[in-house]
Amino acid sequence: MIIYLRVLKESFNFAINALTNNKLRTFLSLLGVTIGIFSIIAVLASVDSLKNEIEGSISGLDNSTIYLGNFSFGPTDVPRWKWEQFPTASYEEYQYLKKSLPEVEAISYTLNVPNETLKYEEKSVENVNIGAVTFEYYEIEDLKIEEGRFYNELESNNGNHVIVLGNEISNSLFSSPQQAIGKKVRLYGQKFTVIGVLKKEGFSLGDSKDTAVFVPVNVLRRLFGTNNKNLFPFIIIKPEKNIDNAEFIAMLKQKMRLKRGLKADETDSFFVNQLQGFADAIDSITGSMNVIGGIISLFSLLVGGFGIANIMFVSVKERTSLIGIQKSLGAKRKFILYQFLFEAMILAIIGGLIGLVLVFIVSLIASQFTGDFEFVLSGWNMFIGTAIAAIIGLISGILPAIKASKLDPVEAIRTGM
Repeated sequence: MIIYLRVLKESFNFAINALTNNKLRTFLSLLGVTIGIFSIIAVLASVDSLKNEIEGSISGLDNSTIYLGNFSFGPTDVPRWKWEQFPTASYEEYQYLKKSLPEVEAISYTLNVPNETLKYEEKSVENVNIGAVTFEYYEIEDLKIEEGRFYNELESNNGNHVIVLGNEISNSLFSSPQQAIGKKVRLYGQKFTVIGVLKKEGFSLGDSKDTAVFVPVNVLRRLFGTNNKNLFPFIIIKPEKNIDNAEFIAMLKQKMRLKRGLKADETDSFFVNQLQGFADAIDSITGSMNVIGGIISLFSLLVGGFGIANIMFVSVKERTSLIGIQKSLGAKRKFILYQFLFEAMILAIIGGLIGLVLVFIVSLIASQFTGDFEFVLSGWNMFIGTAIAAIIGLISGILPAIKASKLDPVEAIRTGM
């Protein structure tokens, strides 16, 4: 064991000497590895960051949450002209499913309405995201109240003029969340009483509940009518935990087909969108991005590997006489082999570490210019980068090391002289 440690120490010293004595040659050889590791880890870190951001944006919702409506969240075999004729999800269907669909933890009806301006006295906030939802939405999504409360079932069903403000909206109109409670704000030219303020959430993918308000859906149904197809209504369903997902969806489709009077030979006139499918699609997309980015980055690593192999062949040639002396003094082939393998790996790892440092610096700089979007350089990605660099060094150093270990000591000394 001590002998191996000495060999490692000697190889490290040789590598350091190669770095200091041949700075330009070493720099050019390491440049390929550095760029390759930088490219791979930058791709992995970017994809991981994007994936974390997307998952964070839907973390408030359970993956089993279902969106039932007249269009699909993803690719579909149904022709566009056909699904554009699908009827929108109605409030009556929401009530029907709420009464008849078993194994449901919560079910809510929502309308997607255009952004509006919210006013309080002389102050106003433009482009406010309006969440027109029934009271159950509070149970489906992880809404956290800082002050006050969310509206209840009676207020939701009656369409009372009550409103829950996002944190940023509250701060723009009032000095504190406590001051907002009970105040009258104007929306759609009508007065709404503030009954709650949400906790600050932060932005995710350019969206946030901090800039949203929530009002009972029946208020908007009275304002816009019940057959307005520009509102894109959805029925949001959160099934109970630990149920058979396929059976639940099959039962949901059966209930909807029965409600709409569809015949056995007619296709569904609605779409069942599940967040689990969305999460799976995210995994598939990010996985493909990792593969494509990895393949592109491997070309840089290939160049880096050739650079390491080149410097090792030169190193073998320069130290031919020294190798002959070592072998004449009894050094075995494997020790000569290990020397050059260790040296190649050390050179590659140094290049890889430089690449990792560059990724870390770039991620810090990028995070400063992207607001709430955070670049993630995980320990696992750093380990992958170091391991890849070591493997590249090992592969690049095999042929030069074998060549060095097979040198005849007499010929090596004579050649060196």
